Amino acid sequence: MADAADAIAMERFRAQDLVVTTKADATHVTDADRAVEQRIRDILEAERPEDAIFGEEFGSTGTGERQWIVDPIDGTAHYLRGAPIWATLIALVVDHHPVVGVVSAPALGGRWWAAQGQGAWTDVAKPRQIRVSKVEDLADSVLSYNAIQGWDGAGRIDDLVALQRDVWRARSYGDAWSYMLLAEGTIDAVAEFDLKPYDMAALVPVIEEAGGTFTSIGGELGPWHGSALASNGLLHQQLLSRLAR
Repeated sequence: MADAADAIAMERFRAQDLVVTTKADATHVTDADRAVEQRIRDILEAERPEDAIFGEEFGSTGTGERQWIVDPIDGTAHYLRGAPIWATLIALVVDHHPVVGVVSAPALGGRWWAAQGQGAWTDVAKPRQIRVSKVEDLADSVLSYNAIQGWDGAGRIDDLVALQRDVWRARSYGDAWSYMLLAEGTIDAVAEFDLKPYDMAALVPVIEEAGGTFTSIGGELGPWHGSALASNGLLHQQLLSRLAR
């Protein structure tokens, strides 16, 4: 599915005739977003007809304890401007818990994947297992806060400013790539607001299988609570205590 998604998305990336429209929630969608999701749905309907599907562009179909959650192009704003920081996110959720996750970012030349109990991996040509960092002190950590607008919308700008004073470096790497940098041990934590399940579901297995922890900013497990706090695990309680309300 990721191979099929990459082929479609890369063919339309930076296309002069890319069709961009605005959805009811004021976010952008391109013809590539819809084409990628439709192709993934076609594959799933042929290969796993009993499974349910939830995608950003076409909503929910089917019922059952197995559900595929798809974000066809996470980072559409980057995609439509020609920046390479975007990815297709594919997750399998069983009994409300993400157990498989694939993050494919062809413009960055990267793909990451994980399955419950089987580790987190990257590099399709020569797969290698990835692990989070061992940083234990916030003063030595690198944080990605992603979109400042999300913190502003949640009324948490002061919390973000205070947290940036506590860490060594704070940057906005953006979207799914931040979480993959965390899984590889390059950075140590990611926190952001204003998220949907399809923004997070595929990230959860990769972070957890790399040895990290993924909750909401309030500490709830899973991708269901509208925010994300992902860390190497060692820093998680320190971060939760600073962001607690």
